Amino acid sequence: LSDSDCCSCHEKWVGYRCNCYFISSEEKTWNESRHFCASQKSSLLQLQNRDEQDFMSSSQHFYWIGLSYSEEHTAWLWENGSALSQDLLSIIEIQKGKCAIY
Repeated sequence: LSDSDCCSCHEKWVGYRCNCYFISSEEKTWNESRHFCASQKSSLLQLQNRDEQDFMSSSQHFYWIGLSYSEEHTAWLWENGSALSQDLLSIIEIQKGKCAIY
């Protein structure tokens, strides 16, 4: 069985380990991408583990992930409110709380 055999994804979506991923060729802001995902009953990527991170790193495209800086919690949080695991991603902040790369 291949990794995508256990799940069925819509056309133009890629299946991996029973998750479906869509990487748009359209250039969008983070908020535009978040709204597009919501319109598809989906969400921006929340990395769960190194295996998923490695899979996504193989993409030749840039993409947004569902991570943002919370001033209230002074921490990077996923869209579902959970905290970023420093073991999973090493964040390099360009401007404190404004922009980051990994």
